[in-house]
Amino acid sequence: MDGFVKVVAIRSTEIVKRAAEIHGTTPNATAALGRALTAASMMGNMQKVDNGSMTLQIRGGGPIGTITCVSDAQGNVRGCVTEAKVPLVEKFPGKLDVGATVGTDGALTVIRDLQMKEPYIGSVPLISGEIGDDVTAYFAQSEQTPTACALGVLVDRDCSVKVAGGYLLQLLPGAPEETIDALEKGIQRAGAVTAMLEAGLTPEEILGQVCGDLGVVFMETAEVAYKCYCSRKRVTSALISLGREELTQIMQDDKPFHVDCQFCDTVYSFTPDDIQEILKKV
Repeated sequence: MDGFVKVVAIRSTEIVKRAAEIHGTTPNATAALGRALTAASMMGNMQKVDNGSMTLQIRGGGPIGTITCVSDAQGNVRGCVTEAKVPLVEKFPGKLDVGATVGTDGALTVIRDLQMKEPYIGSVPLISGEIGDDVTAYFAQSEQTPTACALGVLVDRDCSVKVAGGYLLQLLPGAPEETIDALEKGIQRAGAVTAMLEAGLTPEEILGQVCGDLGVVFMETAEVAYKCYCSRKRVTSALISLGREELTQIMQDDKPFHVDCQFCDTVYSFTPDDIQEILKKV
């Protein structure tokens, strides 16, 4: 309410459900990918750059390999992991150990395409592999913005996604100590984000719980979804970039050539005649 804090929250249940369906993830991978998608959606939306995009990449040396998520300027997001079928690891019964799945021997990297000549790239060492802590550390170290990030994905016993979501709080320059103290108490009082989501709280209500007496002015609400921008035209452009020699080899194999989209599993098929037409454009 006082203009010293920027806040954003998301209920990303359907996004995470869609990602799990596309990639066939096991519970630990669903939770890790879901948290990353949730963070990427909020971070992409916060950029406010028309036609811009934000890529969040997490590589921690754990069994899931690399997590890659890409958000557009609205917050529509897509993502993938190296290994979708990771083993079940729990901190205690009923609590998935996302940190063990992601690992801590690596880095979190953010690539911001702000529609300028070069993208902005920031990278920080992973702290816990739990993703929320690591996003908080990224903003503090790479962008010098005091941030609190909470992410949650609740996977049901039948391996389906029950709820998913999160929030991001950022202090703006000049924020007084009493505002910071109020936020810290609010975060502790609100508790785990999954519990609030499971109780049916909306993103607005979650921020109300966290910010408490500080109050919140809602500037914008946006509908976001799991959305991939792949197309046959884009795949064709990628094939052209392979060059004449490799395309000639593909054509001479004289069998259909398939290209799978890593984000949405759409398969694009090209016949030898299609490849020959592409060769004419090289």
